Amino acid sequence: MGMTKDNVIGFVLAVSSSIFIGSSFIIKKMGLLRAAGNGKRAATGGHSYLTEPFWWAGMISMIVGEIANFAAYAFAPAILVTPLGALSIIFSSVLAQFILHEKLHMFGKLGCALCVVGSITIVLHAPHERDIHSVKEIWGLATEPGFIFYAIICVALICILIFRYAPTHGQKYIVVYIGICSLTGSLTVMCVKAVGMALKLTFEGNNQFKYYQTWLFTLAVVGCCLMQINYLNKALDIFNTNVVSPVYYVMFTTLTIVASIIMFKDWDHSSAQQIATELCGFVTILSGTFLLHKTKDMGNPPLEVSNISKSSEDPPEI
Repeated sequence: MGMTKDNVIGFVLAVSSSIFIGSSFIIKKMGLLRAAGNGKRAATGGHSYLTEPFWWAGMISMIVGEIANFAAYAFAPAILVTPLGALSIIFSSVLAQFILHEKLHMFGKLGCALCVVGSITIVLHAPHERDIHSVKEIWGLATEPGFIFYAIICVALICILIFRYAPTHGQKYIVVYIGICSLTGSLTVMCVKAVGMALKLTFEGNNQFKYYQTWLFTLAVVGCCLMQINYLNKALDIFNTNVVSPVYYVMFTTLTIVASIIMFKDWDHSSAQQIATELCGFVTILSGTFLLHKTKDMGNPPLEVSNISKSSEDPPEI
């Protein structure tokens, strides 16, 4: 399976995106740590981080990364672009060691390697994407019963996490805030794919912004991105960066690929061998994440960890 020109462009953009996004985790964390000493923490509803230059530098880095990621979806399928986000784990973990002094154990490094190997496995066996000639085609896919059912389940789970579990369990269980980000993110990517294709077709001379569906997808992207930023800030303010990055990656990637399979029917023309290999890639990534989580405190003095990751005495749990 050779990579087409569009897939190569998408690959380069996705790798660039991972570098900027991985760096943004660390820069934003520096701003959140400085803000915590000067005002109310983001996790408890404070917004003093908005006055920190480091936080804004991190946001700029993340925006640049997201723009590159946005562009990548216009050229390559989600099942190819999304797994490359594993590279952001490597960049954030390495930077966390040197800048935030969050020590990464040898097994944590092995976990990072497993995440990358699993992602490469998925990329090499990713199916080819269907040709899209109009944003109305994507709207038709988004309004089919299968994807509507998936979207309803996601919205229901997001509401349960926000209104039922976030107020009481959000500061103890990382899965609460990251779950909200990941569920929202899977819907965001589908809308980003639609807007990206609309822009690409428009630049080619086929104006897609005359259709109301393009604007609905755009509004959905803006709303979902704002929600993700809010809850990602909360997660970064409480938990160790070396834990937030891989857990967010695995949940987000898994849900996004599931959404893409349902909406774009990526596996309809895949062989059993292709599907099995991609599933092996997922297992490899999950194994890497397990290692990262279980070894997150190895080599870290308790007092330093408490100052970096959270102020409470209870250890973060997934």
